[in-house]
Amino acid sequence: MWVGEFLAYLDSECNRSAQTVTTYQTCLEEFYRDLKGRDESLDWQQVDADVVRDWMVDLMERGNTPRTVCKKLSALKTFYRYLLRCGRVTTDPVHALQGPKKEKTLPQFVRETEMDQLLDGNYFPDTLEGTRDRLLLLTLYSTGIRLSEVEGLNWTDVDLLQRQLKVTGKRNKQRIVPFGQEMHDALLAYRNELGQLPEGFLQTTAMLVNLKKGIRMTKAQIYKVVHQYLSYVTTLKKRSPHVLRHSFATAMLNHEANLQSVKELLGHESLSTTEIYTHTTFEELKRMYNQAHPRAKKN
Repeated sequence: MWVGEFLAYLDSECNRSAQTVTTYQTCLEEFYRDLKGRDESLDWQQVDADVVRDWMVDLMERGNTPRTVCKKLSALKTFYRYLLRCGRVTTDPVHALQGPKKEKTLPQFVRETEMDQLLDGNYFPDTLEGTRDRLLLLTLYSTGIRLSEVEGLNWTDVDLLQRQLKVTGKRNKQRIVPFGQEMHDALLAYRNELGQLPEGFLQTTAMLVNLKKGIRMTKAQIYKVVHQYLSYVTTLKKRSPHVLRHSFATAMLNHEANLQSVKELLGHESLSTTEIYTHTTFEELKRMYNQAHPRAKKN
């Protein structure tokens, strides 16, 4: 019952996405099953720090990564903060616990030369679909916005005069993201071509349109387009909209943008989330050094 109330709270008062609510539900139900499997008499009120530590050890032994365990612990912490605030429990057994140290994974990104090759080449057909697809790739690379954010863009969010987008991000937070002249021209050309479609065909105010049905493109359709075009210029295993978000951030920092500005453009809540890209740019510097310096490879 408490879990159900908590999930309703996340949905109605915290405006968490349906995916986030489902993730929390799965985690809490999994923890509760493990709790009962350990001792049938245990309930949420009997949980202490040792029980949670044992649970985390079990998760690691089952092959979960430190990152996954930390996410599950975070869900449990949020739940107990809620229970404490509502008076369901008198103590919070998890607030002082720390998850296992996460492995550092550098974000993958498409190199600038590869993106130039794609956007300046002849990969996009001379059709309305080709115009739309190039605009999609250009938008993701020029602004760094998320897959869900580009999917949700409407023409009312596009300010061609000021060259900026109104983007609705996580938890319905909005931010303004600028774009350049190239994207301005691509938007204008695409909008003009859309205006030549038969009257009544378009059934949406979305910027990105499924040209077979006249409705908003789905996340799956956007992902498929991005994956297809990136495969022409990169050998990366991941060829997703999120890789273009990484590529945007890396390119900005490589061209001397300050970290705070990139944080605001990406819509990150914490600067620490953005700092991972400084490691990426340093790795790129090391690669260039090892490639270029005559004594870099000497023993």
